[in-house]
Amino acid sequence: MDLIPLPHRMERAEGFFELGDGFGIESGPGTEGTARWLRATLGAATGLALPPKKGDEYDVLHLSVRPGLDAEEYRLVVAPHGVHVQGGSPAGVFWGAQTMLQLLGPDAFRRAPLPGRTWRLPLTEIRDSPRFRWRGVMLDVARHFMPKDGVLRYLDLLAAHKLNVFHFHLTDDQGWRVEIRKYPRLTEVGSWRARTKFGHRASPLWEEKPHGGYYTQDDIREIVAYAAERHITVVPEIDVPGHSQAAIAAYPQLGNTDVVDTTALSVWDTWGINPNVLAPTDNTLRFYEGVFEEVLELFPSEFIHVGGDECPKDQWRQSPTAQERIRELGLKDEDGLQAWFIGHFDSWLTARGRRLIGWDEILEGGLAKGAAVSSWRGYAGGVAAARAGHDVVMCPEQQVYLDHRQDAGADEPVPIGFVRTLEDVYRFEPVPTELTPDEARHVLGTQANLWTEVMEDRARVDYQAFPRLAAFAEVAWSGLPAPAERDFAGFERRLAAHYGRLDALGVAYRPPTGPRPWQRRPGVPGRPIDGPPPNR
Repeated sequence: MDLIPLPHRMERAEGFFELGDGFGIESGPGTEGTARWLRATLGAATGLALPPKKGDEYDVLHLSVRPGLDAEEYRLVVAPHGVHVQGGSPAGVFWGAQTMLQLLGPDAFRRAPLPGRTWRLPLTEIRDSPRFRWRGVMLDVARHFMPKDGVLRYLDLLAAHKLNVFHFHLTDDQGWRVEIRKYPRLTEVGSWRARTKFGHRASPLWEEKPHGGYYTQDDIREIVAYAAERHITVVPEIDVPGHSQAAIAAYPQLGNTDVVDTTALSVWDTWGINPNVLAPTDNTLRFYEGVFEEVLELFPSEFIHVGGDECPKDQWRQSPTAQERIRELGLKDEDGLQAWFIGHFDSWLTARGRRLIGWDEILEGGLAKGAAVSSWRGYAGGVAAARAGHDVVMCPEQQVYLDHRQDAGADEPVPIGFVRTLEDVYRFEPVPTELTPDEARHVLGTQANLWTEVMEDRARVDYQAFPRLAAFAEVAWSGLPAPAERDFAGFERRLAAHYGRLDALGVAYRPPTGPRPWQRRPGVPGRPIDGPPPNR
């Protein structure tokens, strides 16, 4: 049973249960969504109708929520006359159904039945539950826009790997991707750029055509609902106070108008850290409160991500308005000004029953009281935040930024950063070893990040994500031993079967032998970094 992620406990018996034309589903209270999902997916792959059935009939899949199990825990029993999936909540039932789908073989992931297939499950009992409550993937749609159908497809891929948080990076210097009805120019102007740098920012290559797109509010509602049916929480990211040139291009008064001519700015067409940041004015705060009011209506998530990373302070140092604000607030310096900016939205979100989360730069100048931290610049930010009593999501760049290259070979497309092999990701440990048990309880979980500067389309995202995302999913879900003791050879054996599932799903993953000819990008400069990445 080549399952990914690896279940906590499995017991195999001799024999199989075969799914025939009479196979149906009994869905108990709270499991109706999983039954609906199975009829749409498993029904399409097998051609079986999967009608409603009663528990006293044969050939039944029994779905039920059972008290006494943890919320995402499940128990899957395949017996000679039927199948039982029990979960501690509807989410647990859904994860058990995902495991059952894997047991049916790769063709269970297709969208139409292939002729001559028989469908059978090995007689088995599986008990399983996740290690972390936050098992996330960040997708950047600001640098390169992914149309809605691609986002929905990625939610299916997350669900197939029991990942349950979709961090949706919606705004940046290179594009604003969510409709805000109060401020229509954010998408009328901010969602399109005139051209795009092809490759790393030092590349001489340009794609000389407009690039852009955005999601309407109804698109967002559809994405959030689609995710919720798969027990995935969508956490939106609206970047402040840096990474904001697209917003400033749309509304120039948001920038530091006493330092630069913000009316001359356009949506940025290259990569890197942008000097044009938001002005620390009351007007800017009121503007973004209007943005977040609509964001809260669209996204019911507990956490709202506000970015807070890579905010150069040069314009604030030169701005009389910013310097006056520092004096007025009694702040020490520009780092304190950024902390004040983030703290304002921490209080604003808290008052509305939500929680702020930001990249670990929000630690600079003092951490906002109720904020959680996405620790990306290594482990140090997460350690500092956890020791201060703040919740943490571990996503260190050197370990789980999947835009980093997978191999040192010359054929790797647009090589970025350190080499992070499949085995490196499998041996990633999200909880820093220096934390005490009490401090480690603040580690909500872990997240892999997909930044799309050099991923111009869905196929490139697939290539960078897979198969490493399968390894990451096992790290996030399974209670694996210490990194050096993990059975990577066993994982590779299971992955050999998992490639068949990815093929059925149409995922353009990196083969173990290296990129296929059409996955290469000869002549497009990247930014490879030699040597092993730092571990802290």
